[in-house]
Amino acid sequence: MSQLSPAQHGMWIAARKGAGTAYHMPVVIRLSRQPDPDTLAKACHALVQRHPVLGSAVAESDGVPRLVPAAELPVLRRTATVDEVVGRPFDLAAGPLVRFALAGADTLVVVAHHLVFDGGSKDVLVADLDTLLAGGVLDAPAAARAEEDTASPDPAEAAAFWAGRPHQAEQTVVAGEVLSSRATSRGALLEFPLDIPRLDGLSRFEVLTAALHTLLASYGNGEVVTALDLSTRPEELGGEIGCWVNELPLASRPASGTPFRGFAASLRAELRGLYLHREVPLARAVPGLRPHAALAPVSLSYRRLAEERPALGEVEWLAFNHGVRGALQLQVVQGATGAWVSLRHDPRELTDPTRFADDLTRLLAAVAEGPDRSLGELTPFTAVPVTGAVAPPAAGSAASSPDAADAPSAAAPLPAATAPKAPSTADDPMIAQVTTIWEAVLELSPIEPHDDIFDLGGHSLTITQIISRMEQQLGVEISLDDFFDNPTVAGVVAVVRG
Repeated sequence: MSQLSPAQHGMWIAARKGAGTAYHMPVVIRLSRQPDPDTLAKACHALVQRHPVLGSAVAESDGVPRLVPAAELPVLRRTATVDEVVGRPFDLAAGPLVRFALAGADTLVVVAHHLVFDGGSKDVLVADLDTLLAGGVLDAPAAARAEEDTASPDPAEAAAFWAGRPHQAEQTVVAGEVLSSRATSRGALLEFPLDIPRLDGLSRFEVLTAALHTLLASYGNGEVVTALDLSTRPEELGGEIGCWVNELPLASRPASGTPFRGFAASLRAELRGLYLHREVPLARAVPGLRPHAALAPVSLSYRRLAEERPALGEVEWLAFNHGVRGALQLQVVQGATGAWVSLRHDPRELTDPTRFADDLTRLLAAVAEGPDRSLGELTPFTAVPVTGAVAPPAAGSAASSPDAADAPSAAAPLPAATAPKAPSTADDPMIAQVTTIWEAVLELSPIEPHDDIFDLGGHSLTITQIISRMEQQLGVEISLDDFFDNPTVAGVVAVVRG
């Protein structure tokens, strides 16, 4: 089919390194009428025929992963519980990357891997199933766009945009607790409704984002950096299922004396600039980024639902996958009657999400009553940062990347007691051979034995290509974890030699 996009490549790396269920995207539909199993099975089959990416797998060649047809197509199965379907691992190499199951008499569970599915794909899936179960026929699959005909975003322009902008949040204080995880882990869930007010000149997403940054600043974060999930879906592919999303950072310095409306307007302007580069993963624009599954400990995704409710049944749009990327993920859907929040968090870091949820709810209610009041009037600002919080990072400091894998220890060297002894670089044939591979893949010369691959502009794709070529040309293997922990030629050779 097609080569994975940079964002998909990062997910693939994270999944290979053990991301658990963090990239599982379930949709649970409680059907309005008890379905005929054969009719439902035919509808699921027709859906995959219309969207063949669901019936795909990932094949790797020379370190470059591509989507290819799966060994078997998905079929509708019976299940005792929703959680069994959601939690079952995907075999990415064999596929397929979607599963369908009927739980009980009338609950359809669809779980797709994020590699081929995004938030907008949920709308497409539900609409197409609605059509099929009503006896309708879907359009023919859209013709695949040739890669050479697809305009590629310019990383150089994105690099110019990010130069000097802060994009790292090593730690974030939330309701008195210091969050630092940017890994994937088993998550806990808190759900609650949220009333996001309408303000002239601002979208609800912009109001929510400004409220989130205001709240985080009130907790003692002098500089706020959150990760945002942004759609990169082309308008002409609005009816397709696939993965068109990128995670990028948004930074601000909310001051207690600033009027909320003015602060929100400034964030709106920053977002407008960021949108111009939304297709370029941060690691492709900013050198020296270390691999993590999440850009920041706190992230936000927001999506508006269609006003018309589907006739096929009640849809659980934010069904929980029991995983979390980072320490706190806010997933929000806005419907006709209000917003619904799925707060996924690492319970080892955020032990009491209720206070955060209550604070956000109260803040938005205060914004609705007085959008021109100062931030400090809307919510009390903490005068002294919480003990354990770090100072704000300097502008332009290095960050993590959604383009890379979940490697929480990658930024730190191995302890001296366990780190492999670096070999002598003088007249070492393996050092020379590995250096030649690095220079060919990175298209950069000369590379010194102790140059860090991330400082050289390397990222997840170049690393998998190097690993593949080392295996093919030298007959040696190195794991992704070992590569991320020892990202120099000398370090890689030391690991190979044990």
